[in-house]
Amino acid sequence: MYKRKLSMNGKIMLLTFFIIALSFIIAGTFVIGSVLKKQEENIGYEAMLVARTVANLPEVRSGLGNDDFTIGSTKINEIVEEIRFINRADYIVIMNMERKKFSHPSKKEIGKISKSSDLDAAFAEHYYISKAKGDKGTTIRAFVPIMDEKNVQIGVALVGFKLPSFTKFILQFQKELLITIALTIVFSIWGALTLGRHIKKQMFGLEPEEISRLYVERSETFNAMHDGIIAVDKDLIITVFNQKASEILGVSGNPSEKIGRNIYEVLPDTRLPEIFFSGKPVFDQEILVNEHSILSNRVPILVNGEKVGAVAVFKDLTTVKQLAEELTGVKAFVQALRVQTHEYKNKLHTIAGLLHLGHTKQALEYLSQVKEEHDNVTKFLNERIYNENISGLLLSKISRGKELGITVNIDKESRFTKFPEKLDHHDFVILFGNLIENAFDSLVQVDKEDKEITISIDDNDGVLAILVSDNGTGMSDDVKEKIFEKWFSTKSKENRGIGLFLVNEIVNKGNGTIEVISELNKGTTFLITFEL
Repeated sequence: MYKRKLSMNGKIMLLTFFIIALSFIIAGTFVIGSVLKKQEENIGYEAMLVARTVANLPEVRSGLGNDDFTIGSTKINEIVEEIRFINRADYIVIMNMERKKFSHPSKKEIGKISKSSDLDAAFAEHYYISKAKGDKGTTIRAFVPIMDEKNVQIGVALVGFKLPSFTKFILQFQKELLITIALTIVFSIWGALTLGRHIKKQMFGLEPEEISRLYVERSETFNAMHDGIIAVDKDLIITVFNQKASEILGVSGNPSEKIGRNIYEVLPDTRLPEIFFSGKPVFDQEILVNEHSILSNRVPILVNGEKVGAVAVFKDLTTVKQLAEELTGVKAFVQALRVQTHEYKNKLHTIAGLLHLGHTKQALEYLSQVKEEHDNVTKFLNERIYNENISGLLLSKISRGKELGITVNIDKESRFTKFPEKLDHHDFVILFGNLIENAFDSLVQVDKEDKEITISIDDNDGVLAILVSDNGTGMSDDVKEKIFEKWFSTKSKENRGIGLFLVNEIVNKGNGTIEVISELNKGTTFLITFEL
C-alpha cells in the first residue's frame, strides 16, 4: 500500500507546533508556579490581617473573659462569622488558653478542645502563618495571640483561607489563555509556512528526499566518470572529490572523507583557490599536483552572477601523453615503416636490375653499402641515445626525411643519458616529434636542392641542450611571437596550432628554457635547455 510522505512544509508545521507546545509547558510550569506562590503569599497576608483584626476586637476580649461560656461563645461567634463572611475566609476560630473553641463555622466544634500541635507557638505569643493539607485541599492559616488590656495573653485567633485548585486557577485566566493560544497558533502557522516557502525556494522547490536522491545520484555519477573532479565552495571547503581524483592524484583513504575539509589540508597545490579569487577559468593547463602531472580545466562556479566556488576537471597526463605520443610517435613509426618499405623496395629493384644485367660485383657492393649505412645509423643511435623510444623516433624521422628529399643530420657528438626532473620519454617523444615535423613542414614549402635538418643533443655538465635547426622558410617576428599560443598556426589544415604549444608546456614543466632563432627564407633554430 502506498504511504504518502509528509511534505517539508508539513514537517516544519508539526515541528513548530511541537516546539511551541513544549515551550508553553515549560514556560507555563514556571509562570504558574510563580503566580501560585505569589497568590499564596497574598492569601497569607490577608489571613494575617483578618486574624489581627479579630484578635484586637474588644468584643472578642470580653467574650473570652466572660464566666458564662455559652454567652461568651455566642457573642464571639456572631461577630466572627460576620467578619468571616465579609472577608470570605473559610474559617475563623477563637480559642482561650485552655484551647477551647469559642467560634467555628461548624457549631458542633464550638466548645471542643483543639489538639492541633501547630498551635503551640501561637499560645506562646508568636505570630505566624502555616500551610496545612486536608481532605478538602490546602489551607493557608494565620495564628495571632489575643492579649487583654494588661498585655496578658488570653487566647488565640486562627484564620484559614483555602488555596484555589489548579483547575479553578486556570479558569480564572481562561479568556487570556484562549486569546494567547489562538494568536500563537495563527502566527506559528504563518511563520511555519513562510519559513517552509523560503527554505524550499532556496532548495529549488525540491523536497529533502528529492535532494537526498539527487545527491546520491550526483556522487555516483562523479565516481563513475573517468576524469578527476574536485570542487570547493566559497570558503574553500571541498564539496566534490570523486574516486578518480583520488586515484589520479594518489590520495590515500576514502574520497568521501575528504569532503568537508579545507582544500589546503588535502591538496595545497591544486590552484583552485586562485581560480575562485580571480574568477577567470583556465583550460587545458598542465600542472603538478601532489607530485602528479595532470591536464586540468579549472573554472569558477557562478550562481546568479555571484562566485560560490570553483571546480577542477582533470585527466591523468600519462593518458594524455600516450594519446599525444600516438599522434607524434606511433603514427610516425608506422609512417617510417611505410617509408622504409618503399625505400627497400627501390633498393631491391636496383639490386635486381644489376643482377639481371649480370653486374654481380656491383650488386654486392651496393648491398654492402646499404647495410653499412643502416648499421652505422642504428649503432650510433643505440650507443648515444639511451632510450629506445627516442632513438626509434629519430630513426623514423631520418627515413621520413629521405622520402621527402630532406636530409636529417644528427650531430655525431650527440649524447642523451637521462631525463630532466618531472619529465619522461612521453614528453620527449612529443617534443622531438613536433619540432622535427615543424621543420619538415617548413622545408616542404621551399624550392632548393639541399634541404637539411640538424639535430644536436648534449647532456654534459649537468645541462641538457637540444637543438633542432632547418634551412626552410623561416618566420617573421610577428609569427615568432605567437608560435607558442594554443591553436595558432600559419597553415590552413585542421588539427594545427597545438604542437608547439605542447612543446612549450613541456619545457615549462621541466623548468627549462626555449630560444627561437629564425630568419625569413633562411631557416629556423630551436634551442632548448634543461638543468639535470
